[in-house]
Amino acid sequence: MFPSAPVAPPVVDNTPPPLVVDLDGTLVHTDMLHESTLRLCRQAPLAALRIPLWMMRGKAFSKQQIAQRTRLDTSLLPYDQTLLSWLHAQRQGGRQLVLCTASDRTIACDVAAHCQLFDEVLASDGGLNLKGEHKARALVQRFGSQGFDYVGDAMADLPVWSAARQGIVTNATQATIDRAQEAGHIAQVLSPRRTSLSSWWGALRVHHWTKNLLLFVALVAAHQIDDLQAWMRLALAFAAFSLCASSVYIANDLLDLEHDRRHPRKRDRPFASGALSIGQGVLLMPLLALAALALAWSVGPAFMVWLCGYLALTWLYSCWLKRLAVVDCLILAGLYMMRVVAGAAAVDVELSFWLLAFSGFLFLSLAFVKRYAELLLPEAAADSKLHGRGYVAADAASIQLFGVAAGYCAVLVLGLYLNSETVVRLYATPELVWGTVPVVLFWISWIWLRASRGEMHDDPLVFAFRDKASLVAAALFGMALVLGSWTFP
Repeated sequence: MFPSAPVAPPVVDNTPPPLVVDLDGTLVHTDMLHESTLRLCRQAPLAALRIPLWMMRGKAFSKQQIAQRTRLDTSLLPYDQTLLSWLHAQRQGGRQLVLCTASDRTIACDVAAHCQLFDEVLASDGGLNLKGEHKARALVQRFGSQGFDYVGDAMADLPVWSAARQGIVTNATQATIDRAQEAGHIAQVLSPRRTSLSSWWGALRVHHWTKNLLLFVALVAAHQIDDLQAWMRLALAFAAFSLCASSVYIANDLLDLEHDRRHPRKRDRPFASGALSIGQGVLLMPLLALAALALAWSVGPAFMVWLCGYLALTWLYSCWLKRLAVVDCLILAGLYMMRVVAGAAAVDVELSFWLLAFSGFLFLSLAFVKRYAELLLPEAAADSKLHGRGYVAADAASIQLFGVAAGYCAVLVLGLYLNSETVVRLYATPELVWGTVPVVLFWISWIWLRASRGEMHDDPLVFAFRDKASLVAAALFGMALVLGSWTFP
């Protein structure tokens, strides 16, 4: 007998299966269909009207048509940095990475090209919407049942986790995590989704509601501060303007996503960073506007007209006028003044020419401060332009000149007003009211000095409420008015 030949040991393949990664809500903290639809509405609103017709031919076809008409800057998307770091480690370990998404293939390929992580891209192609059961079947056909691991974030991924060898959950709610663990073997939860109260606070811009205190200016200037009913009506007016402003802030953030993501501070805003979804913003925006209009109607028809005018003008500003140099500052000043006028309309107080002229020049100066501060940002200097606005970095000196001139014109109007007969009628000791002139002169000079040092907030009124020198100036201004109203023996 011949000796038996040695038996070779079985080959054990320790190579892990392909790692399949979802895009929307997983790799990026946003939805690419929402992003591209918003961009289409902004760039080609007439084409956006065809979306319902495209949807009649299927969601995949609609995604394809929208993607063909828009091009997103994928480098600016809010990527999940925790997941990206983990994927880089997986790739360095020799693992095959596959991007599989319900987004259109054009967008998916752009994202893959930017990340330079993925060996293969599977995406919707205009005929098949690669989501849920469709995605699960496509992956089983490509890699076999239990032949891949899958990273996802939503309930729609449950069939895919069921077909995968292992599931990785990221950016998901606790309910989704629980369902995923029931559907398949979940090996890892990278980061659960948390929407904090601060995200909603930032989206509504509650701290900007302080600007609506301008509604009370006309009542105070008319020396009718003892009218309790007027204060109650102005409180409702304040709530209406605040809700209306929050609605517009959300709209502006949604329309300005790419520009905000280029900004060193605005990139952390809730919608730009993906802390809140675009869908949440689109739903909340009209609800806030309707609530504001309901409150405005309870205040009175005259106030309602001014609030509607404010709402219309802010929409024009967000969609178009903010891109026109100088015009945008005039509009911003006008929006501040509309608060003063609307407050007067709410309590039926007559506005004086002096108050309108003073506030007009003052708010124009503040609008120019806002643009000047933005033009001093390193990003504006590097690009030689201010993204989404009609300015270049070289305009900073001119904007500074315009703003300082407007501010000093406000001081001049105040001085002329204090020399009028109106002051003699309203104040018992008008000489003391002259103390307001150096106070305003100081404050205008102070904010422009801080702006030239690059220390100005994006919104000068927000800066004023936080700046100690500005608060002291406001206290001295109010003290001069109060002392001027007293009769001294």
